[in-house]
Amino acid sequence: MSHHQHDHHVTLGSGESLNRTAFMATVHCLSGCAIGEVAGMVIGTGLNLSNGVTVVLSVILAFITGYGLTMRPLLKSGMALRAAAGLALASDTLSVGTMEVVDNALMLVIPGAMSAQLTDALFWGSLAGSLVIAGVAAFPVNRWLIARGKGHALVHQHHHH
Repeated sequence: MSHHQHDHHVTLGSGESLNRTAFMATVHCLSGCAIGEVAGMVIGTGLNLSNGVTVVLSVILAFITGYGLTMRPLLKSGMALRAAAGLALASDTLSVGTMEVVDNALMLVIPGAMSAQLTDALFWGSLAGSLVIAGVAAFPVNRWLIARGKGHALVHQHHHH
């Protein structure tokens, strides 16, 4: 079977497989998502905000940091802000959105996770576990997008030129 017969064997750029590219895109998105998510949960918990406000804050910060991590190298390479922002929105929205739905749903359903304090292992364990599961959930989303030339495939093109 050649590398171009099925999308799970597609080769991108300098020989990267679709699965590897999707994995790297997922790790990248998870990094941005986790920074914002953890910051939001820490701020919300530390300030004793309601669960709803804490989740909204976490989601907003996750998208900001996710888009920021994508835009930073694009801007550094000289890309215009508007173009970099457009690429970040196109490449990260579905992936980060998937992660945020899964992560926050898990945080809300794990007994005691949202009421745990910053010094509680339950807080950190629930947050870490929910982020890992969110990353696993986003992998097929990223893989599907990249196989169709969307998602991080759009940003990927700029890393090779």
